[in-house]
Amino acid sequence: MKREAIAASLNSSGNVPQGGELAEGLTITEHEAEQVERANASSAPPVVFVHGLWLLPSSWDRWVTLFEQAGYLCVTPGWPDDPETVTEAREHPEVFAGKGIREIADYEEAIIRRLKRKPVIIGHSFGGLLTMILAGRGLAAASVAISPAPFRGVLPLPISALRTASVALRNPANWNRAVPLTYEQFRYSFANAVGEDEAKELYLGYSVPGAGEPLFQAASANFNPWSEAQVNSTNPERGPMLIVSADSDHTVPWAIANASYKKEKQNKGVTEIVKMPGRGHALTIDAGWREVAEKALAFVKRFTTITARAA
Repeated sequence: MKREAIAASLNSSGNVPQGGELAEGLTITEHEAEQVERANASSAPPVVFVHGLWLLPSSWDRWVTLFEQAGYLCVTPGWPDDPETVTEAREHPEVFAGKGIREIADYEEAIIRRLKRKPVIIGHSFGGLLTMILAGRGLAAASVAISPAPFRGVLPLPISALRTASVALRNPANWNRAVPLTYEQFRYSFANAVGEDEAKELYLGYSVPGAGEPLFQAASANFNPWSEAQVNSTNPERGPMLIVSADSDHTVPWAIANASYKKEKQNKGVTEIVKMPGRGHALTIDAGWREVAEKALAFVKRFTTITARAA
């Protein structure tokens, strides 16, 4: 996989500089660079989709089609060293190991800072937490956090969420490992709200190993003042934010999503939350993905302007 150095200035100003000094140690794929170049060559508002644990950027493919038909230009960055395909990811799980929240957030930020305009940022699960972190750094024109993983200050710990996280947390050595999900674990954590046949299809089509470190960081966030799982929810440059929760989500139950909403509600900007009935953690990839995507799109449209040319 070809990668090139990221030219970006990682600061907290909230502006998206064009150019800047090299971010030490960070590289992006040729595909990511091409997506950024395509977005910068268009007058369409950019949308950045951030995936979560156990998924790849390809999990957003149908969302990209929907948003681009609506007049947006989409960028789907991976996490550092993400393989290109599910097959490759399963053959080389070791590439996911050793990735912490700050490293991943900085990687996403460096790509975002290559864009000429502030993008909308949309993320799911740990991608939802990353979306909140990035919005808290002043990088988003608007943001949508779908079933976001908890950050420091979010106190509820429902049993179902602990059961999901225990896949990694039960063995301290998993901090530096990549942790795959068995089908049974995926069925409980992601696909509990769909039928057996669809659950198997989702597992085979989307599930990949995930870094263990972010799970440990999120689990210990409220005991560690220096936790990387922190969000600047009061930054006045955060931009409008929508939180989407699934009412049957085992991984990020309503109690966690609502507690995140209450923290983000302290921001002076628009903060909203919506609960999707009868949905589980796979709500962005299962057969009902369009309903969720259209909720997100309707929110985004309220805070972005599509020119006739872009549309």
